Amino acid sequence: MMKGDWILLPGLILRIIPTMDIQQFDIPRYLAALPLFQEMTPAELQRLASGCRLRRYARGECVFRVGMPCEEFHVTVTGQVKLFAISPAGQEKVIELAGPGVSFAEALMFTDRPYIINAQALADALVLSVSKAAVVREIEADPRFAMHMLAGISLRLHGLVHDVQAYSLHSGMQRVIGYLLHSLPEDNAGASATPPCQAAVALNVSLPVSKATIASRLSITPEYFSRVLHELETAGLIRIDKRDIHIPDAARLASHTLQ
Repeated sequence: MMKGDWILLPGLILRIIPTMDIQQFDIPRYLAALPLFQEMTPAELQRLASGCRLRRYARGECVFRVGMPCEEFHVTVTGQVKLFAISPAGQEKVIELAGPGVSFAEALMFTDRPYIINAQALADALVLSVSKAAVVREIEADPRFAMHMLAGISLRLHGLVHDVQAYSLHSGMQRVIGYLLHSLPEDNAGASATPPCQAAVALNVSLPVSKATIASRLSITPEYFSRVLHELETAGLIRIDKRDIHIPDAARLASHTLQ
């Protein structure tokens, strides 16, 4: 059987073969599965697709850097893309991890300003870039599309506010637990407060990137992240097998910091 990456989105299952010519990729079909474009007609999707570019990025390759012109927004099709900033002292701060189906840079695209953060592929990635010109064309043709764009940007802003709240009000332990309980495929919320869980449900989480990257995303040190995982394992709340973490009882883990 040929190896490849699976694209799993609501209403869409596609398989990407590494050797496949990206010209064969069905961009309109992929766009139709994204919440932002679900209400567009086939003709509109085809028109929008003409303003898209699909690119492959090798692990470690730059998608964009601070100061480059921002004339498009991006969607991770396969792989992982790290959005990060570098402090004056040279320290890296991970702002977001964009996995499959996650878009980024759509708000900045409308400001006519250059990128203010960096984006790098954490693994071999396929990224779809949608040009500003194509988006503006669709907004002018149908104001409802502008409302969808605003809704998407508002959700992103809400997520960032949620992150700031978590960093300000929650302990490092709470942030790690929140990350583990929100790292399921159906939830891309990222780091947040510990969510309420009622049922004793067992979960399995696979860390998609290195512990150092996740720690930076949670604004804690890699050493502290590892120590929290060890404490949770000692308490019987999780079991660790390399990158895989088994949570026997999600409700018990969620209530751990409330005890």
